[in-house]
Amino acid sequence: MGTQTASARSRNGHKADGGPFADAADLGEEPPPEPEPDGAHNPLDRFVHAVAAAFSSRVPVADLDERDPDYIRESLPAQWLLASLWFRGEVRGLGNIPEEGAVLLVGNHSGGNMTPDTLVFTLAFSTYFGVERRFYQLAHNLVLSMPGLGFLRRYGTVAASPENAERALDSGAAVLVYPGGDHEVHRPSWEANTVNFAGRQGFVRLALEHDVPIVPVVAIGGQETALFLSRGEGLAKALKLDRLLRLKVLPISLAAPWGLNVGDMFGHIPLPAKITVEVLPAIDVREQFGPRPDVGEVYDHVTETMQETLDALAAERRLPIIG
Repeated sequence: MGTQTASARSRNGHKADGGPFADAADLGEEPPPEPEPDGAHNPLDRFVHAVAAAFSSRVPVADLDERDPDYIRESLPAQWLLASLWFRGEVRGLGNIPEEGAVLLVGNHSGGNMTPDTLVFTLAFSTYFGVERRFYQLAHNLVLSMPGLGFLRRYGTVAASPENAERALDSGAAVLVYPGGDHEVHRPSWEANTVNFAGRQGFVRLALEHDVPIVPVVAIGGQETALFLSRGEGLAKALKLDRLLRLKVLPISLAAPWGLNVGDMFGHIPLPAKITVEVLPAIDVREQFGPRPDVGEVYDHVTETMQETLDALAAERRLPIIG
């Protein structure tokens, strides 16, 4: 039985000035945290503020120039070998991506903060198109601040924000966005085969604003790299993490080496689940939907097409992890 695409049209609100984004959440990132009001804080408030400050200090300033083709060229063979052995990475349909020019790659997202689907796809993209083609992946600030993941910036990973997406597209790059963000990547394991962008339609407006094609990228297997139990949205709100760390979730999972893993702040060792990624044909939005496309109609088309592909990929799998 096919699963249903999750949607929440009520969250798509446009900016009053008619710009391409309602807010940063449309690209899978939360808007900037609001400062706490002056006044006395209880010990829990002070502790949470201290943790927020510590993580914020680790977040690098996003710089598109940090992408390093020489580093990618040198490290790509070893990284691809590791991904092939551990995740048995398989990427199909790379020929559906236009060979040159700016393009918006829109993916579903799985695997907690370690996101193996991004790793596998990034390595495959650089192998197929060559390291000189500009390619950026938008990620949550927390991922960029995690120990051991600094090399991602040299592969083109930058903080998810409307500004970074626009700058990258203006440079003529291929840009990978995950509209579902932390809401999707930390979904419970029993929702693994559901595309859930939480109604975030900013990617459609971004493509229209810059007149670039949308290329859906569908991945499966990431949600089998740990047992994801809950997004922990209530816990995140209670600890004010939505205001301090841009986190609407405080996920709870069972993952190596921690066992019970709350927050996934320090990552985890992903189980060696097979990761399969399928790239779908490019969508020229105005050619397919007319000169003044309805954003909601395009959003539904993209997510429904991705869900159909995810259902087909799920039908191919015989056992979790093994694939």
